[in-house]
Amino acid sequence: MTPELNLDGDNPAQQHFSAHNPIEQYVLLSKSAKGAACLELIKQVLEAPGVHVFGELLAMPNITELQGGANASYYNALNMFAYGTYRQYLDNQAQVIQLTPVMRKKLQHLTIVSLAIKTKCIPYKELLQELDIKHVRDLEDLIIEAIYADIIHGKLDQKNKQLEVDYAIGRDIRKGDVSEIVGTLQEWCDSCETILVCLENQIHRANSEKQKRLKHKEAIETEITNLKKLIKVQAGNDSDEAMATDSGREMSVGNPDPRKKPIKQKNLKVGGTAKAHSRQLP
Repeated sequence: MTPELNLDGDNPAQQHFSAHNPIEQYVLLSKSAKGAACLELIKQVLEAPGVHVFGELLAMPNITELQGGANASYYNALNMFAYGTYRQYLDNQAQVIQLTPVMRKKLQHLTIVSLAIKTKCIPYKELLQELDIKHVRDLEDLIIEAIYADIIHGKLDQKNKQLEVDYAIGRDIRKGDVSEIVGTLQEWCDSCETILVCLENQIHRANSEKQKRLKHKEAIETEITNLKKLIKVQAGNDSDEAMATDSGREMSVGNPDPRKKPIKQKNLKVGGTAKAHSRQLP
């Protein structure tokens, strides 16, 4: 008879761990699980929704004891879910337990995550091959389920027949992969340093250009100010010359030659002259 494992957890602390780290409750149970209870625990964790990392459970003493024993297939299955893919499961079915439909779908979802780590645009052709799916419609249904489960975020590009991944959950990391991760992070840091130096050079160049333009602007403004002053002075001189010319013209019209005295005209007495002419008439 298979023992029943209580995973509900009435303890508030245990519920807290379950909400933020779903594998934690299984890790706690594995400390006391022995024999068939340990095997049942593995089967339950492989089907449990929301549990996608298994490294902590693999490291527990009661779990590692299964490795190399009669129940090694349980340990191998747990190891497959932690680090493997669905294609690897198909190639090594004899070494792991028989997976239920729920387990198969979960491993397929994890395989999509592994593919998303390598590239953000996964062709349908590669997905069909890695997940051992015959029809595109079934593949899209599987991907949609993974999106609704928050395992990945992305969209289906049916025109180009590919999955565009924007986000994917993390998976367990092998100890041998740590050096590769460190190398990748170091390359990222070096790239950031290079970009930072480039940005600093661009900022320095931009500031230099700004100073040149400010100096050029100041020189133009100074030249404009000087031109305005010069134009104002010339306008004042032209006004004075015009006033002097006008005054000279007025003087020449009123008295052309100031040295000559004005001529006084004698008024002829018309009446006396007429009388003289009348006397001479016979």
